[in-house]
Amino acid sequence: MSSSQENTGTTEGTTDEGAVVEAGAEDQPVAAAGAAKERTDELVREGEIAADFLEGLLDIADLSGDLEVDIENDRAAVAIVDSEDGVAPGRLVGPGGQVLDALQELTRLAVQAETGERSRLMLDVAGYRADRRAALVTTARRAVAEVQESGQPKELEPMTAFERKVVHDEVLAAGLSSESAGVEPARHVVVLPR
Repeated sequence: MSSSQENTGTTEGTTDEGAVVEAGAEDQPVAAAGAAKERTDELVREGEIAADFLEGLLDIADLSGDLEVDIENDRAAVAIVDSEDGVAPGRLVGPGGQVLDALQELTRLAVQAETGERSRLMLDVAGYRADRRAALVTTARRAVAEVQESGQPKELEPMTAFERKVVHDEVLAAGLSSESAGVEPARHVVVLPR
């Protein structure tokens, strides 16, 4: 580059017809769209691997349930739902969702074994996580109202990482902040005043 030329972060090329084409920032949306499509394809693959694993597990255990695969919040999401043959097995949820958490970890490991990459896949059975999310949003909103009224921090009951994330997101959306405190299994959210 000569001293009279300016570095603008663009490159030039020519088409087959000889026209000069400048490539720069305007190409970034195309690259971003390509990366987004690639990420979506990875998540779809994760979901498919998880569904295959879970289908095999349901067959071995002779349990009913259909599988739904989706993408939510940049994660593969798989749900075991009621099928024509029967209802989704609630025993796969267990007390407080403990069996569901363990099954989710096993499913993530199955995906990782196939892809070589760590998975953040979310698993739901019989709508348990969706129902729990709705209850947590209500709890978070009540805590926010209490903190706004009293001006004092509010400690919530112990929660899993998934549950704490739901509460943190709801508190942030309400314009307050929160933090996690304690050690597992008593780790909990503290909603803070402004």
